[in-house]
Amino acid sequence: MTTPELSERASILLKTLIERHIRDGQPVGSKTLLEEAGLPVSAATVRNVMSDLEERGYLTSPHTSAGRIPTSAGYRLFVDTLLQVRPMDLASVPDLREELNPDLTSRELVQTASQLLSSVTAQAGLVTVPRQNAVQLRQLEFLPLDGNRVLVIMVVNEHEVQNRIIYTERRYNEDELRLATTLVNQRFAGSRLDQVKRQVVAEMEADRQSIDTYMQATMDLASKAFEDDTAEEEDYVVAGESQLVGSATVEELERLQELFEAFQRKKDLLHLLERCSRAEGIQIFIGEEAGFDGLGGFSVITAPYTDGAETLGVLGVIGPTRMAYERVIPIVDITARLLSSAFSSEHA
Repeated sequence: MTTPELSERASILLKTLIERHIRDGQPVGSKTLLEEAGLPVSAATVRNVMSDLEERGYLTSPHTSAGRIPTSAGYRLFVDTLLQVRPMDLASVPDLREELNPDLTSRELVQTASQLLSSVTAQAGLVTVPRQNAVQLRQLEFLPLDGNRVLVIMVVNEHEVQNRIIYTERRYNEDELRLATTLVNQRFAGSRLDQVKRQVVAEMEADRQSIDTYMQATMDLASKAFEDDTAEEEDYVVAGESQLVGSATVEELERLQELFEAFQRKKDLLHLLERCSRAEGIQIFIGEEAGFDGLGGFSVITAPYTDGAETLGVLGVIGPTRMAYERVIPIVDITARLLSSAFSSEHA
């Protein structure tokens, strides 16, 4: 259990101290550490090793206690070289697979995955909404409502149905809407939504004199039907903020407000998640490594999910730096695999 930086004795003591701090969130004194580590050394030796670890930046001493707690650097060393990840209980996998049913809509799958991550890990679960370039238009229909309102029924991917009401500049009759439905499906069915929106915008900006009346009406309707989708792009779902509050120490409670504000602002967190989506496998950010103040004192564990061909988004868990990494890491990994399987089945 040695690391390039530490002797075997120091590695054992650091690992023991961090595991104790993860369990109770309190500073660990030399006497407690000696009892837990079970090493045949004196208390003075333990104190000397702890002082050395503090000088190296792996431990710190809170003002209110003679004990020590790990720093972000200490947790990073622990995760990279000392952690022994426990395999997830395979008996729970069928239940997770049943919850992540491919018959659910994309939004329902994302919400379910976020809630599952939170409930299983007792931390906050986070899942990004699938990117627009992964959503395919299967079929669209325009139906007249009263006044200048039109009901749009859109089928995306295999079976997900989205309904919305659009407001038009003039009233369209049933024949016009029927023709527009036919034209849109002929031109765009099977295309990705991001491609459809770009093509609609391009044709709307073309010389209107070169487009016949029916096609112009179709493009007008299509532009309104697809414009609302941009609000969901690069968005995410968070579940389990109350889990963080319930298990927080006094010091962690003081930082939670900044974290919740980061959830609301979204910009910084989305930037971090975008970085994760470009990487493969499990990514772990501890404290300041995330790159913004809102995650000071917290860790993020993420994994990408796919549809079998390309990355759709990222899921993960956010919790205090003293989270049980050996248990959370495999949960994030298997949930990403199961969500990928659900989306792969949906798009098959």
